[in-house]
Amino acid sequence: MQAALRITTKVLPGNKIEIEIPEAEIGDSVDVFVILPEKPKIKRRSAIEIIEEVHAKRTPKTAEEIDRQLQEERNSWDS
Repeated sequence: MQAALRITTKVLPGNKIEIEIPEAEIGDSVDVFVILPEKPKIKRRSAIEIIEEVHAKRTPKTAEEIDRQLQEERNSWDS
């Protein structure tokens, strides 16, 4: 039966890895499989999707509420 060895190591500067195989002898040929960790996929959203999400979370304001809020802001400038 063919021997297998699982080793976890860190990627070193220069994108290199270093492994030690105590069972091997100098000059032995070995096969190396590198399995990269799965990285979460970043979901790209369009600006429209982001704006729609923001609007969905807000309660709509009436024109009167907006006018009152603007007037309050203008009044605060005079103080």
